[in-house]
Amino acid sequence: MTIRAIAIAGALAGAALVATGALSADQAPQGGGPRQGGLMRRPGDGRTPEFPEPTITQYKPRTTLKTPQHPTPKAKFPVIDVHSHQPAPIGDAQFAQVVQGMDANNLRVLVNASGTQGDRLVQAVGALKASRFKDRMVQFTDLDFRNVGPGWAAKAVAQLEADKKAGALGIGEISKAFGLRYRKADGSRLKIDDPELDAVWDAAGRLGLPVLIHTAEPQEFFETIDVHNERWLELALYRDRRYPAGEFPRFEELIGERNRMFRKHPKTTFIAAHFAYHANDLARAGQLLDEMPHVHLEVGAILAELGRQPRAAREFFVKYQDRILFGKDSFQPDEFPYFWRVFETNDEYFDYYRDYHAFWKLYGMGLPDDVLKKLYYKNALRLIPGLPQSGWPQ
Repeated sequence: MTIRAIAIAGALAGAALVATGALSADQAPQGGGPRQGGLMRRPGDGRTPEFPEPTITQYKPRTTLKTPQHPTPKAKFPVIDVHSHQPAPIGDAQFAQVVQGMDANNLRVLVNASGTQGDRLVQAVGALKASRFKDRMVQFTDLDFRNVGPGWAAKAVAQLEADKKAGALGIGEISKAFGLRYRKADGSRLKIDDPELDAVWDAAGRLGLPVLIHTAEPQEFFETIDVHNERWLELALYRDRRYPAGEFPRFEELIGERNRMFRKHPKTTFIAAHFAYHANDLARAGQLLDEMPHVHLEVGAILAELGRQPRAAREFFVKYQDRILFGKDSFQPDEFPYFWRVFETNDEYFDYYRDYHAFWKLYGMGLPDDVLKKLYYKNALRLIPGLPQSGWPQ
């Protein structure tokens, strides 16, 4: 899609609103007359470019803005990443390569959220304990949501108990497919708040296993893919990130199911992955935390949302400093420094690491040291029993 195509489509949409009466002619976004309250058209109204127009993927203007720059290759304090994905079990050579990337970033511990259970969990935990890097990674278990029906919950609880005994420190990452794609034994959609799952969530609380849960996807993934969708490029590139109406439940439906499930299990610790997909609506994220003290947030894959609203995000992190954990999701060592820069500096107008996630620039939040320590490691140490407790800055 070219820049001109986007502009034309936007103008057509505006014309349609005028035609239906939703906008008056002087409010319309295209040229042709003065704006509301003005005597003249704005310069540029109705003009078209003289030169060939780049596509949306080609337009990469270089900035002339000169501001202080403080790239931050390494976190100021040691970090626990509560949302990493690694092989389970992991081989020694693979682990050594991962640790190299960890050391470069001051990542002290990874939580392997590629959860596994049963014999494979035993193998995964055993490989970590036998490794020369045994204090650098811990393992979560998982839930098998296939064929939920009569008798499923009892087996799932028994498996959780066995996995806890084998060394699992939590549950997750509960996949985004939960609520979207999983089917019950009778063929119906498995809803997140299904009563047949209640015993499992209660068992997680009883066993002291925090639950890292990924619900839904960014809100725009469920919306019409048009020139108004700010994730247009990502959706155009990735077919599996599209959730059209009629084929999938809606975003609000999934969030409603998740929140009802949270409310039913106040004694279980939940870590809502990806900021519960409310990083674009911090008031809503705050409402979730205010209502449910057993729910926490992690920051995986939502840095672009925080970096475009640095003042509001800073206020949020200060207010809810005991409720937010660091998580990255994809383990790409060269991407972590963008997180450190947003969290630690007051830099302005710098690039995000994946332009298809965000076409906008980032700004630093300049978090205080006491907030950084909680975000980076203190909250994880408190919420996930079994993590290495010694050697952390006070």
